[in-house]
Parts: sequence; C-alpha cells; structure tokens
Amino acid sequence: MADVSVTGICKQFGTTRAVQDVNLEIANGAFVVLLGPTGAGKTTILRLIAGLERPDAGDVLINGQSVLGMTPAQRDVAMVFQQYSLYPHMTVRDNLAFPLRSPILKTPEPEISRRVQEVAEVLAIAHKLDNKATALSGGEMQRVSIGRALVRDPAIYLMDEPLSSLDAKLRADLRIELKRIHANLGATLLYVTHDQIEAMTMATQVGVLDEGRLVQFGPPREIYENPVSLYVAGRLGSPRINTLPASLFGGAPTRAATIGLRPEHIQQGEGKPAEVVRVEPLGDQTRLHLRLEGHDIVTLTDSHNELEAGDYLPIQPLNPLYFDAAGDRVV
Repeated sequence: MADVSVTGICKQFGTTRAVQDVNLEIANGAFVVLLGPTGAGKTTILRLIAGLERPDAGDVLINGQSVLGMTPAQRDVAMVFQQYSLYPHMTVRDNLAFPLRSPILKTPEPEISRRVQEVAEVLAIAHKLDNKATALSGGEMQRVSIGRALVRDPAIYLMDEPLSSLDAKLRADLRIELKRIHANLGATLLYVTHDQIEAMTMATQVGVLDEGRLVQFGPPREIYENPVSLYVAGRLGSPRINTLPASLFGGAPTRAATIGLRPEHIQQGEGKPAEVVRVEPLGDQTRLHLRLEGHDIVTLTDSHNELEAGDYLPIQPLNPLYFDAAGDRVV
C-alpha cells in the first residue's frame, strides 16, 4: 500500500473544466470517498491518478514519487469499474487469476492459486470458481470484478461507482463487504460515488466535489455536522437537510439568509405550530412531513407517536446551521 498525493491538478476537455486545482492527500490505509453529482469531476480524478488521463497542470505522487511519466501498469494501481469488465469465455477462476498472469507481475502459479482461493472465499464466490462468468448473477459478476482487483497487492485500489448498477440489497451487502475487506487488508482505497449512504458508511474521509473543485475534505461525521456551505450540507444526509428562510424562527445571525435544519435537529413540543401533512411509519422511527408558513419540513419522531395528517405540532430549531445569500456557512 502507499500514500497518494494529488497536487494542483487541472484537466479540461474542450471548454469544460472537469477538474480545477484539486489538492488531495490519501494516507496509507485510508478509505477515501469522492462524493458529488454527475459531472463533478470524480471519475476524471480517478483516471488522472490511474494514468488513463494526463493532467493539464499539477502532479500525482505515489509514495512521494511523481508518476506522470509512468504508464497505468507502472503506477501499480488496481481499478474497479462500474461495469463488470469480465472475460465472458473464462471461468471465474481464470478471470480472478488474469491480472496475476500479466508479464509484468510474473506471479508463480502456486501463488496465483492461493490468492485466487483466498479472495474467492472473502467474497463468498469460492463455490463459483469453475463457472463461466456468463453463468453468474449481476451481484456475483461484480464480486468477481472487485476480486480481480483484490488478488493483487497494488499501491492503491481505485473504484469507480462499482455498486451503482446493483439492486438495493446487494449494494448494502457489498458495502459491508468492502468495509470489512478494507479493515482486514489495511488497503488504501479511493472510491467515487454520488451515493451519500456509501460515503457515510464506508469512508474514513470524504471529499465533496462541486464542478471540478474539492470544496470540503474530512471525516464523514465532521462534514455532516459542520458543512462549509449549503451545497455540502445537501450532499450528506437522508432525509435531506431542510433549508428555510433564516427569518422563519427568529434569532438568526447577521448575514444569514438560510437556516439549515437536519431532520433530527428539530425540537418538537415547543415553538411555532406546524401542520402535519403526512406521516410515514418506517418501523424503528416515523418520518413526519410538516408545513410551516408555506414551507415544507421533514423531521423524525419515535415509532409510537399518534400524530395524523391535519394535526398541529409545535417545533423550533435545535443545533441549526446558517448560510449567507451565496450559500456559504455563517454559523
């Protein structure tokens, strides 16, 4: 494993600035997630580190050494793509072994067999080793795709939204699997996604991207609780943060234009009366959809409440976040 440093990288495609002066430090053994919507620059950064693209400016260093003059193979990175990228005519065993049989690695066959068996057991596909790739389910194919990266011992694993094409249950299962693998291997991972649940549950650090710029970087809890802007606050949290006029409850600081309230940061039983519009029982808790002076608000309550649509519930802010007219954090 290795430390990876990205310093001042920029990349432009035609008139589109895909990456703008990004600085990023990925410590040895970290699980870093780049989070942002389509077009934010996530995949471009991954490709710049892998050597599939060359930056217009800046540098990429692995273990303190610039790799700009190196091919992807020489950089010793392992990449997992959104699509499965398997050889359909090969068995699972041969798909997993393929990277180890490259002329560059020259791995002995006994070592290949050991690593393939080990990774197959970790990913719960050992019983499928002699199956053709075409005989697998979508979830199994993605496990093999991830396994092809894991059989190696690269400087860094680069993962480009590898779970986005799977159904909800498989995504949840593989999130747990990847976090466990990271803990067991002590691997360095850079993972890109637009899914905030993946970022919150897997990352040791999250980088939030906005139009090619890295706007905040830190532990997921820190970014959730102390976002630097309204944009960052909206990237993490489910249900999404409530954004309301800062004057709605009074007591807003100078320059504040918007108050941000996480659903769990709304005190119930005191304050202004809000109308209950809809009640959503979720088992362990209940989601309440409220309306206050024409503004929609979502909050959470316990599963045993007896509120119904049409009732009124007094509410007031608890640990609010304030933002100015440009969306930057005030308090």
